[in-house]
Amino acid sequence: MQLDLNLLTALDALLEEGSVAGAAARLHVTAPAMSRSLGRIRKATGDQILVRTGRSMVPTTRALAMRAQVHALVQQAHQLMSARQELDLAGLERVFTVRWHDALMAACGMALITTVHRQAPGVQLRFPAEPGADTPELRRGEVDLESSSSRPTLPDIRHRLLGRDQLVVAVRPGHPLAEGPLSLERYVAADHLTVSRRGRLRDQIDDALGARGGDARRIIAAAPTTDFALRLALGTDLVVTLPDAVTRPARAQLGLVTLPLPLPMPDVPLYLLWHQRFDDDRAHTWLRETAAETVRALSTAPASGAVPSPDGPSRT
Repeated sequence: MQLDLNLLTALDALLEEGSVAGAAARLHVTAPAMSRSLGRIRKATGDQILVRTGRSMVPTTRALAMRAQVHALVQQAHQLMSARQELDLAGLERVFTVRWHDALMAACGMALITTVHRQAPGVQLRFPAEPGADTPELRRGEVDLESSSSRPTLPDIRHRLLGRDQLVVAVRPGHPLAEGPLSLERYVAADHLTVSRRGRLRDQIDDALGARGGDARRIIAAAPTTDFALRLALGTDLVVTLPDAVTRPARAQLGLVTLPLPLPMPDVPLYLLWHQRFDDDRAHTWLRETAAETVRALSTAPASGAVPSPDGPSRT
């Protein structure tokens, strides 16, 4: 059997787009040509791959099982064939998946999209929501870049420290805590929110208070996103404690009052993560450099003290 590697590219597009027309547009071929490719793929695999349900098409069980492996193979082939080529941003056509924390997306997402589109108009960006639990998608090649407040523990996951943020307190205008100095006693006595996509009703603040042997905070609710937490704080007397730089634009837009946290806490690091398979990928290197510069722009306000030069044993 002679395998046509172009079918892998077609299969990857079909599984990503979920339609013949979408895959054809992505690969700049006609719909009939893509339909013929789907027929050849079905014959080679012995599986329907996509089946019609009403007006749409859905992947078969086998197609779902092979999707990640097919995508990884196509990316590896792309790297193999383009390793010695100069990067042509104007002609680059590629889809990157960037999974960032919702606060970082709100602060930097628009700037990243604008910069990428200006430099490489053929590049598409996907921003999926963060999952509720840790997933191996970086290792499977389903995610190109990820943000994290923790250094990775797996040896094949690269990291780059983009900066360090400081925790601050946000409350609505006219909140009692905004009147006079904010003491630790007044802070602890207030009603609080946590921000946790997993619904956790305690965070590092509570750990620090427990280590000091002081009173515990009264947690009223756990918000799944930073945006929801800030809007809750705006409409109630609830207090939310969160990183300064990445939430500054959202706090300013809502008109929230920012107060210093009356508790010594370590800075919150911000890491950019990617898999080692992309170390020598010029297009990926350009993307992560662009992302890093976009995030560093958050440090333009001197008060934050948030983003120093990157360090650590990372590769770029």
